[in-house]
Amino acid sequence: MFYLYHKTAYDPLIDVFRNDPRYDVALSLTDEDKRIFRVFTKKLSHKFLKDFETQGYRVSDEKENFDIVVVPDVVNESDFGETLLCLVYHGITFTKTVTFRELRKHRAGRYMIFAEGDYSVQQLHKSGCLFNSEVYKTGYPKMDTYFKKKQFDQVEILLSLGLNPDKKTVLFAPTYKPTCAYKLKEAIFQATKNYNLIIKLHHYAWGGKFARHSQHKIFERRLLKYPHAVIIPPNDYSILPLMAATDTLVSEASGAITEFLATGKIGVIYNLDQDLLKHSDGEPLLTIDNRKFLKDSFVHINHASELEAGIQQALHPTNKMVEAAKKDRDYYFYKLDGKASERVKAEIERLYAEGTHLNKPE
Repeated sequence: MFYLYHKTAYDPLIDVFRNDPRYDVALSLTDEDKRIFRVFTKKLSHKFLKDFETQGYRVSDEKENFDIVVVPDVVNESDFGETLLCLVYHGITFTKTVTFRELRKHRAGRYMIFAEGDYSVQQLHKSGCLFNSEVYKTGYPKMDTYFKKKQFDQVEILLSLGLNPDKKTVLFAPTYKPTCAYKLKEAIFQATKNYNLIIKLHHYAWGGKFARHSQHKIFERRLLKYPHAVIIPPNDYSILPLMAATDTLVSEASGAITEFLATGKIGVIYNLDQDLLKHSDGEPLLTIDNRKFLKDSFVHINHASELEAGIQQALHPTNKMVEAAKKDRDYYFYKLDGKASERVKAEIERLYAEGTHLNKPE
């Protein structure tokens, strides 16, 4: 893993391999750090690796010779030698173009990519980024934890956060770039006064490297004025318990939107100015226009003044919206049954047994 928040995507997969005595499973964490005063960098990976060891995991510096390596994003594949190199992306595969861009840069690599549904498979093939890599539709391991019976208790989670379990709960989960955090920094508090508000910022919003520290500070400063709201600290890496505890989600281009679709609940999408959402070379940041994404199933708003009404609508969706959401779930996800990690493991074992899919750096 690169960052602590990647572990949410891996927890179910780690468990299925660790529960099989034939495997020796090791975890790594390489890039976790914090930028101080926008100049100094404090490395945090070692601290969290120590925490993993305390929890009973084996950790690795990645210099061992592994038979199978699972990565959350594109890596320098030559570092791992001849291995079965598996890409289980740390979020929704198709949300942002950066995944496709990185795969194009590493065309010599041979990744076995495990995708969450039909749309992801289509987009990976359409993007022209595969080269030596292959795609397998297995479902979304990250959500397995959510669909395990009795995994999360809504009342217990809300009480642990100091929130009122008798009120509806709104989860605000903007991504770090492109973000609606600055547009909704005041409106999200005002529009949720009659509800519980949980703020879950992207992990990068806390690090000062890819997003300024102002992304978390603007919300922390406002918490004292709004007792109905809490902000989740960065070390609480999993968003899944919050999705279980909440009734609707507000975001813009985060993969959390698609993940929330999987829960069967209805969210609110803040429409972004697409002309501003481009890489320096002109390629779009997003693979899909967020103004059109889930246009029939989720509520879309264009301005902070529409937020309160949008939340109301999401909490009381029409039958047409509910039906559209079910259709979208079936399109974007394959088998939301809590067994995607088992399917990934079975596919990895098949590929390894064949022995013809190994990454073989020159």
